[in-house]
Amino acid sequence: MAYDISVENIKCGGCANTITTRLKALDVIDSCEVDVDKGIISINGDESSREEVSQLLLKLGYPESGTAEGLKAATAKAKSFVSCAVGKMSS
Repeated sequence: MAYDISVENIKCGGCANTITTRLKALDVIDSCEVDVDKGIISINGDESSREEVSQLLLKLGYPESGTAEGLKAATAKAKSFVSCAVGKMSS
């Protein structure tokens, strides 16, 4: 089953590389694509595991749009900078 998740803090290919690498490591994901410009992740996999996917994205610093506010949003933004740098180094 295919579904999309709109997320915050995606800035570049490094972010996309980290997201793609980490999501493909999940057994419930068959494939995924990241649209950096739109901030949308298209996922092919078990949609019943959407919450697990969302939690991983939050942990990486890419919360679902509209779900992180205040300190949680600031923390996510800081984590996304680290995830971005890791993604750039591994590509």
